[in-house]
Amino acid sequence: MKKITLGSAVALLLLSINAFADPHLDEAITHASAALEHGKAGHSSVLLQHARPALEHAMAASVTAKGVSRTKIEAAMADLEEAIKHAKQNHAEVATTYMEAALEDLKVANKK
Repeated sequence: MKKITLGSAVALLLLSINAFADPHLDEAITHASAALEHGKAGHSSVLLQHARPALEHAMAASVTAKGVSRTKIEAAMADLEEAIKHAKQNHAEVATTYMEAALEDLKVANKK
């Protein structure tokens, strides 16, 4: 009986971890990854198309984030804003550098 109870508790814990995952953070990472790939190819306009929703989702994720995750998301948002600014000026290389930093921070925030 103890094994069944323990097994149920572990299963419930694993389910609760997934239930509290922030879908906005996942979407921000997805868009930032796509933006980065296009930036590496020199496509400023497509980088911009993905950087904007990445920023929107990061902003939504920051509302409920706490501690290190919130700090990392805020850093990512600053880098996303810079990436957007440079992509608008057709500076793909500079925008890509900011996207790399933003994506790294979003990934760290997602692990917390």
